[in-house]
Amino acid sequence: MANVSVYNMEGKEVGTIELNDAVFGVKVNEHLVHMAVVQQLANNRQGTQKAKTRSEVSGGGRKPWRQKGTGHARQGSTRSPQWTGGGVVFAPVPRDYSFKLNKKEKRAALKSALTSRVEAGKLIVVDELKFDEIKTKKFQAVLDNLKVSKALVVLAENDEKVVMSARNIPAVKTALTNTINVYDILKGDTLVLTKDAVAKIEEVYA
Repeated sequence: MANVSVYNMEGKEVGTIELNDAVFGVKVNEHLVHMAVVQQLANNRQGTQKAKTRSEVSGGGRKPWRQKGTGHARQGSTRSPQWTGGGVVFAPVPRDYSFKLNKKEKRAALKSALTSRVEAGKLIVVDELKFDEIKTKKFQAVLDNLKVSKALVVLAENDEKVVMSARNIPAVKTALTNTINVYDILKGDTLVLTKDAVAKIEEVYA
């Protein structure tokens, strides 16, 4: 079990917490982590790209000139791909890019991502995040105290004052323990967890 320091909102160390190796100390499976990231990005794609093939563009009903005797190359339609205004050869059509990872793979990828943050020294545990009002400046002060700029902040419960205070900071994203994903963990340079969030993650994934 790895011991990690716990900080308060002023950035002072107030104790330590033991992280469960079943979640934060697994063997990192880079292939699964990669697959989880690709899956999320693929599933987010709209897939609405579209261009017209020669059967869909307007015009081109008649043969532009007779088959032989003009000196031109033979042509059947002015809407063939080589003509200006013609169709696209292998035109993209709307499609669904999403694919599935099974439950076991998803869990293993998430544990690998969490472990990689511990190994890189990029995991910070705070005893709590509580604000009496929605104030971006206060949230920024907490980040400054923790010496963090780009981060994913994970909460155990939805706290509107914390979420709204963080919303206007471009490099910071907040998430709940049940909405965390591999892509966000890796994209946010530092992972900031509340003590309650750690307990909840261990409860679900250990």
